[in-house]
Amino acid sequence: MAVFTEVSRAQAQALLDHLQLGQLSSLRGIGAGIENTNYFVDCTQADGHLHRYVLTLFERLTAQQLPFYLRLMQHLAQRGVPVPEPHADRNGEILFEVAGKPAAIVDRLHGGHQMAPDDFHCRQVGATLARMHLAGQDYPLHQPNLRGLAWWQAVVPQLLPLLAPAQAELLRSELAYQEQLAASAPYAELLQHHSGPIHADLFRDNVMFEPGEGPGRERLTGFFDFYFAGVDTWLFDLAVCLNDWCIDLADGRLIEDRAAVFVAAYESVRPLSGTEHRLLPALLRAAALRFWVSRLFDLHLPREASLLKAHDPGHFERVLRERIANPWHALPLETAAPAGARP
Repeated sequence: MAVFTEVSRAQAQALLDHLQLGQLSSLRGIGAGIENTNYFVDCTQADGHLHRYVLTLFERLTAQQLPFYLRLMQHLAQRGVPVPEPHADRNGEILFEVAGKPAAIVDRLHGGHQMAPDDFHCRQVGATLARMHLAGQDYPLHQPNLRGLAWWQAVVPQLLPLLAPAQAELLRSELAYQEQLAASAPYAELLQHHSGPIHADLFRDNVMFEPGEGPGRERLTGFFDFYFAGVDTWLFDLAVCLNDWCIDLADGRLIEDRAAVFVAAYESVRPLSGTEHRLLPALLRAAALRFWVSRLFDLHLPREASLLKAHDPGHFERVLRERIANPWHALPLETAAPAGARP
């Protein structure tokens, strides 16, 4: 979420008029993130009330790819999952053009981020993640995870010459490990029986909370930024969350008690299969690799943006090394551990 494309007030008002959303009162660029152009849009409607939205201009995703993401948000919202619902025009269209780019406008969620989560927050995110996975089972559109194995295989050769020898060796060996995992029978079982649309980027800054009952007891108000979503294993989505919500940010160490709470909350809605439990350590590595590769890519092969700041790739290098050195099982080792060192 950066500002790659400048949007004028007139351009924003034209879209608001088309969607009958009212008179623009404020247009403010959002500087966080690295993929799309985002603006907070406040407007006054005929009832005199202020309504708040988010305008997104898509910088990489094409008009052909975007219906998957936008219709997924619409699908989930209509099934009671707390996500921003895209606004449609009179013809039901939810994808438009602003400043020459594909664009959409969605409701702005209430509240703020919880950047220092505890067990209370993790229970809410874990249970809602499982609800989201179940709600997406009958979603008819299909889009692969565009930052999955095929992308790693394409990008890693570009990155290897730019890295220190120890980093390059880790990247080569972990890619080989994940290729072997993807070719295994247990992983094929995940794809066949335990997969569907996933968020794929559900970090702390993509979830909103607002004050609830009791001091410090925030209530989850929604998940947002679905523009890395794709069809993949649900376990990968869970692993992405565990690698952010349940770790010590300083060293990448998994906080095991908190991770156990997160998984238990998830399983209260959708129990994991035995295969999912056995492969969780490998998927935690896959999730760490995915974000290490993408952060290396954004650091070494960046695009221009007026408010762009690349994330530190060193963080997920530390996370990956931790997941390799200290594999974690949500179940006791004798029931969860896969046979052999490799999947």
